[in-house]
Amino acid sequence: MERRETGGARPRRTRLPAVIAGLLAAGIALSGCGASGDGGSADRSTKEGRPTAPALPDGGRGGTAHPEGGEQRSPSPAPDYLSTFALDVDTASYGYARRALAEGRLPDPATVRPEEFVNSFRPDYERPADDGFGVTLDGARTGRDGWSLVRVGLATRGADRGGERPPAALTFVVDVSGSMGEPGRLDLVKESLGLLVGELRDDDSIALVTFSSEAETRLPMTRVGEARNRIRDVVDSLATAASTNVEAGVRTGYDVAVEGHRADATNRVVLLSDALANTGSTEAETILARIEEERREYGITLFGVGVGSEFGDAFMEKLADRGDGQTTYVSNAAQARKVFVDQLPAHVELRARDARAQVAFDRRTVEKFRLIGYENREVADEDFRNDRVDGGEIGAGHTVTALYAVRTRPGATGTVATATVRWLDPATRAPRERSGTVATGALTADVWGGGHDSLQLTAIAAYFADVLRGGSLPGTPALGTLARHADAIAERSGSAVVRELAEAVRRAETLRGPADDPSEPGRTGEGELRSGDPYS
Repeated sequence: MERRETGGARPRRTRLPAVIAGLLAAGIALSGCGASGDGGSADRSTKEGRPTAPALPDGGRGGTAHPEGGEQRSPSPAPDYLSTFALDVDTASYGYARRALAEGRLPDPATVRPEEFVNSFRPDYERPADDGFGVTLDGARTGRDGWSLVRVGLATRGADRGGERPPAALTFVVDVSGSMGEPGRLDLVKESLGLLVGELRDDDSIALVTFSSEAETRLPMTRVGEARNRIRDVVDSLATAASTNVEAGVRTGYDVAVEGHRADATNRVVLLSDALANTGSTEAETILARIEEERREYGITLFGVGVGSEFGDAFMEKLADRGDGQTTYVSNAAQARKVFVDQLPAHVELRARDARAQVAFDRRTVEKFRLIGYENREVADEDFRNDRVDGGEIGAGHTVTALYAVRTRPGATGTVATATVRWLDPATRAPRERSGTVATGALTADVWGGGHDSLQLTAIAAYFADVLRGGSLPGTPALGTLARHADAIAERSGSAVVRELAEAVRRAETLRGPADDPSEPGRTGEGELRSGDPYS
């Protein structure tokens, strides 16, 4: 493994690859991560610094290579052979889909985002010893017409619960509108906040704003220290009122966050709501402008926690994306405990700001490729090293996964993809990069073969999401087959969250009705690429 420290901006002339994303996931760390490669292990490498550009990678978000004659090589990848996006650690889409399925209905396809399904699980990627990223690439064959899955995994070093970290200044903006009176909404929020108060350190600070038709500051920015009981009393007193004026709540919340801003702290607004705005500005743009302004000037980020059987998913996601933050969804006490006790206190420590990834595919080995998800996180290829362009905020202990469907050229050998992640150091704002590669030797095993539970779990989550949103990924098994694969992993690992995934897939199969397995050879179901298909 080669590593080089780098500093400063790179020349924009040579655009190179990268990798991606995740956080606040209801996770599982599984061994056996990935396909067998040359020598029987996954082909992984990590470099820090400027990697060598692969010769003429191919594909864009779904391109087809057109090889040129002779041995001509390009010193840098053409723009349409790159895949560039901001890192994303949201998981709300998966949580909300599970809630809908448990209630006997299929989720709206517009709310299904595959990257959030995938990032709801934590693979066992290599973590760095420093505050940067570990970069892992692996993959396996899907058993269909030269198609493989290539996984790009990023991971940050976990937080030391007892170690030093910057203090947190958290402004909670709590929806107390009438719709929050439904069981599993305000009651769950109050329980969650009560748990969190016991987890924060004395030097952390909390403020609390509530909103219904209007917003009210219930607690100004207050050091936790000896105020824990007073904070709990304020939380216990919360009760529902009238309509939902999210604009008033967010505006007042950011006013309080700015007034209580701490230069030495991680400053964050935490919005807890069903996001069903019906009063004030119900369009996101008015609120988004304020969120972006405070993010740029004060570094205040937004964390959205969704609740309720009816949830304004798209609205909440827009707010979090503009606020350089993330979203999650909770529907029961166990999920709330995971977010507010196990994750949020540890994740207040930032590892990266404005993190972006770029993956370059080599046209000598790759015919077509497609990134599964991340459509609303796309970044222009030429902006990969433009540090004024917004990226993702990544905390301690996060993992981010990007999964690609890749069709390799028959008989081709060599590098398949090079991935590079670029981020700004949270303290110094200095840009840093790290990269890794994967070669054809890592794609020789069958994804459903033995010993690849981690990659299988990623594949199950991605295929499941793609079916729910009506996609047509090559090699997609039937839902019943996916459920059986998930059951097998749950049995081997003893993981409750994988059992929940299997149950969700099975519920979706029941609601959709029986279907042929599109991954069987010779069939033309969802796994077949057709003329005009977005994956062709």
